[in-house]
Amino acid sequence: MKKILITGGSGFVGKYLVARFLSENYFVTGIGTSLHHPLEIDSGQKSGQKFENFKWISADTTKEGAWQDHVATADVVINLAGRNIFKPWTKKYKQAIYDSRILTTKHLVAAMEKGAPKKLLNASAVGYYGDCGEATLSETDSAGSDFLAMVCRDWESQALEAINKDVRVCLIRFGVVLGNEGALSVMTPAFKWFAGGPLGSGRQWFPWIHIHDLYRGIKLLMDGADLEGPFNFTGPELVRQKEFATQLGRALNRPAILPLPAFMVKLIMGDLGSSLLQSQRAMPQRLTELGFEFEFKSPGAALAHIFEK
Repeated sequence: MKKILITGGSGFVGKYLVARFLSENYFVTGIGTSLHHPLEIDSGQKSGQKFENFKWISADTTKEGAWQDHVATADVVINLAGRNIFKPWTKKYKQAIYDSRILTTKHLVAAMEKGAPKKLLNASAVGYYGDCGEATLSETDSAGSDFLAMVCRDWESQALEAINKDVRVCLIRFGVVLGNEGALSVMTPAFKWFAGGPLGSGRQWFPWIHIHDLYRGIKLLMDGADLEGPFNFTGPELVRQKEFATQLGRALNRPAILPLPAFMVKLIMGDLGSSLLQSQRAMPQRLTELGFEFEFKSPGAALAHIFEK
């Protein structure tokens, strides 16, 4: 059974992946800034952890340290480390967004030995493409020029340095990941207070993926020995932001009729708001070519599944 190391293991996506891999009896080492991981049991219990095949390491991965000793012992590294982007983008916080991704990846690659691990699955985002309007995007399209595009470009570039150590590198460009935390935790409060609606004109394309399909896609890349390069992790049925807001309102049994004008989005959220108004019609071309079957093909189905629990 493969040994998996996950950086950013206590974040929204990281927690989900750790739990799923452990449920399938993989050996998992999680690394993150949290002192404890949610899957660790109360210290008063004898076994010390819920899972004997799970090890949690609390560390600041933007700095070199003993945590790097675990990198070469893994078969697969999944690099998710990065500060949450859904916070005000002050100059200081933008630097933290950048450093948490690029420095962590630099230290990961530095700790790799020739051919160990075998594969690096490095998170990125469809923000890589920037604001592309109506253009349909595949993995061959070039990077944009705004802040998030620059972060993704440099993040991926740093990850690709692992190729020099005979490590296969997959670059996973996430759309908005739908689950019980993450972006939905930011979006749903307004709907619950009957104040939800589209952002700006609502005509911008909204790339999304259910976290369950994200996990299944990662498994596909992890198990495919020859797979490498960029992959868009987005649902097969992309919709405009207005339609997504309608589907979210339906799942919450709330209206979606109060748009937030673009100037207000930018005024309230600054640079973060500008990024939320971008349009990325990013299709999962390479996953589709591999025959990947999405379990959640539409945002309506994804949201219904999330909120029926």
